[in-house]
Amino acid sequence: MSSMTEYKCPSCGSTLEFNPEKGKLFCEACGNEYETDAIKAFMKASENEETQERKHFNWDEYRKNKEEYKPLEGVKVYVCQSCGASIETDENTAATKCPYCDSNVILTDKVSGALTPNAIIPFKITPKDLPKLIKKYCKGKRLIPKGFFDNNKIGRLQGVYVPFWLFDCHADGEAAYMATRVVITRQGKYDCYTTSYYLLEREGEVTFKNIPVDASMRIDNDLMDSVEPFDLNALEEFDKAYLSGFLAESFDTDPDTEMDRASDRMKTSMINSLRQSAVGYNTVIQKSGNINIDGADVKYVLLPVYFLNCTYNGKNYRYAINGQTGKIVGELPISMKKCAAYFGAVAAGVFAVVFSILQFLL
Repeated sequence: MSSMTEYKCPSCGSTLEFNPEKGKLFCEACGNEYETDAIKAFMKASENEETQERKHFNWDEYRKNKEEYKPLEGVKVYVCQSCGASIETDENTAATKCPYCDSNVILTDKVSGALTPNAIIPFKITPKDLPKLIKKYCKGKRLIPKGFFDNNKIGRLQGVYVPFWLFDCHADGEAAYMATRVVITRQGKYDCYTTSYYLLEREGEVTFKNIPVDASMRIDNDLMDSVEPFDLNALEEFDKAYLSGFLAESFDTDPDTEMDRASDRMKTSMINSLRQSAVGYNTVIQKSGNINIDGADVKYVLLPVYFLNCTYNGKNYRYAINGQTGKIVGELPISMKKCAAYFGAVAAGVFAVVFSILQFLL
């Protein structure tokens, strides 16, 4: 069996969950609210736990001891401290709910010791904010099937702390461009075009901080790239109390492998910066470029995302909502019935206008 943590209400003994709106732990049973530090102090005093030296994820240590970081294969089993039931999870789950008593549980061994995230952004968007955000997202989108985002589906929105790597790197590079500048002069009755050709050489360097790359193989990379940006200035010291009431995953990708994704983003940004320095020309075409990335460092963080799955005409549509900013991303279906009615009305309107013009002309 593996270790787990449940935050209990000191008043009634029910499980607590983190309230993003107030930044406190909340008990639904008796309505009491508690500061996370107060609950941790209460638990420590009640259980008489021995303190352990605080550790966080360290890239160099990870490289030296990769085998120790690999998750155990198959299903992991935990014992619920509230009802005693066995909770089976996959190897990457870090926080979940007991399926028997609905208690919020944190799988401590996934977020402790050397697996402790370096930082976390707590949820700022609350479940009661979601219907308003979705309504705003759908505003003006007339072809969405009726009832696609109904209250029942919105009620199944699940908040998840998604693992991310944050890369810090230094980049330097150079690029060459062929450019033209055209000058037009008037000579008598004619416009004369004089084209000058230039070889432009640009070089520069920049330090990148906190380039995010999601660290979960189970979550679509494009979806996670689209749900950005997060305000990374809001990163806080990791505290597992923030996980209570939400799901959470631990990383299952290698930062050395994901470094390629981060490097691609940095190289693209660097090339764009060099290109933007070539101004005042009619055309600019890149002929060569070379960007070097070095001095990489990485942090392991958890970022807040809500997920929603909807099905329409046998196809599954998945949406992600940034749990900090409320940004919604995902593909929207089109109702063929609404589409036919809409374009039929447009065609009828165009026909009516043309018919009126013809009557006027005749």
